[in-house]
Amino acid sequence: MAATPKPKRPNKRAEQRAATLKLILDTSEELFAQLGYFGVTIKDVADRMGVHPALIHYYFDGKKAMFDAVFQRRVEYAVEARTAGLDAYEAEVGDHPTLEGALRAYYDGAFDVYVTGDEGWRNFGRIFSQVNNAPGYGAEKMDLYFDPLVLRLVGLLQKALPDARAEDLFWSFQFTSGAYSLILSRTGRIDRLSSNLCASDDFAAVRDRFVTFMAAGFEALYKRNKPGAT
Repeated sequence: MAATPKPKRPNKRAEQRAATLKLILDTSEELFAQLGYFGVTIKDVADRMGVHPALIHYYFDGKKAMFDAVFQRRVEYAVEARTAGLDAYEAEVGDHPTLEGALRAYYDGAFDVYVTGDEGWRNFGRIFSQVNNAPGYGAEKMDLYFDPLVLRLVGLLQKALPDARAEDLFWSFQFTSGAYSLILSRTGRIDRLSSNLCASDDFAAVRDRFVTFMAAGFEALYKRNKPGAT
């Protein structure tokens, strides 16, 4: 009779390393969200954790590498969610998308994680907002991760509005992207302006309104500039 294989012992060192790495990423993510890339140092992260900065340097070769790791661990899921939304929508409608349908496929799933996710995801939202508005390293990250998805969305919008001017579609997306970034930044301004009738972290309320509002802007610009408009 064959001997029963013994269960593998947990690798305590690997577990400890993974736990330390997660703590570094969680801590730096929170600080980057609050203070921005240029407002955080490795010493700040180490002080918040109660460790020596050498521990951070053991895992990361400088602040940029640490920031890249913070961004990387969530951005891939964000890309996957939008890709899945566009895939499902195109499979459903084929060559007959609608303006609101295409925007909803791109944005609704993107908001879901901020509605149902933990505070870490909301911290990432603020970081995403910073990156989306940064002309240097931010532009490079948008080019790498999101430009193919944006161009895919614009292609769907062009199918929905075949005689729309391409520049109007790109400008309309730019306005939409700016509004999305402002929402993710959660500045609290709408809370103060509305005397707390609205809350900047109420992503469910945003998701319920965002696409309807933005689609109307696309539509208005299209109608104003379409061939034959007076």
